[in-house]
Amino acid sequence: MCCQTPLTRILSLLLTLGLFVSLGGCSSWLTDDFRDPEVRLLKVDVVKAKLLEQKFVLRFRIDNPNDISLPIRGLNYNVKLNGVLLAEGQSDKSFTVPARGHQTFDVPVRTNLWRHLKRIVNSLEDPDEPISYQLQGEVKTGLMFGRSVHLQRNGEIIPGNYIPE
Repeated sequence: MCCQTPLTRILSLLLTLGLFVSLGGCSSWLTDDFRDPEVRLLKVDVVKAKLLEQKFVLRFRIDNPNDISLPIRGLNYNVKLNGVLLAEGQSDKSFTVPARGHQTFDVPVRTNLWRHLKRIVNSLEDPDEPISYQLQGEVKTGLMFGRSVHLQRNGEIIPGNYIPE
């Protein structure tokens, strides 16, 4: 420290001060005021269906109940339809959900449902019959110092709502 010039000391002080000021916005993610975002599976689109490989797009919606915008750094997910594992993996897509707003995003997935094909086809015979889904995962929030929000949600998708006429 004896070799620091006045300019070096001023720059160090400014950098330290800037760091503390920038962390102020992150403090609400670390306090009790932070409310977990709500994540829902909105839709499952079939992109391509071959015998041994199927491609889907999972459409998710994240609702931010907080008064500040919420940076999302990724999502780990496990999705089951009527108890059959459809997809699991992670998305590293980054985006920001506005304060008290929502954001939808798509996750492309590949899978092989050959063993479960008959069950899935049977569940799609009546397009007005709801298909139950289970979503488990973890949403990574924040910029540098964020938190992981664990999620578990059950719901229903009605295929007929997404079939064009």
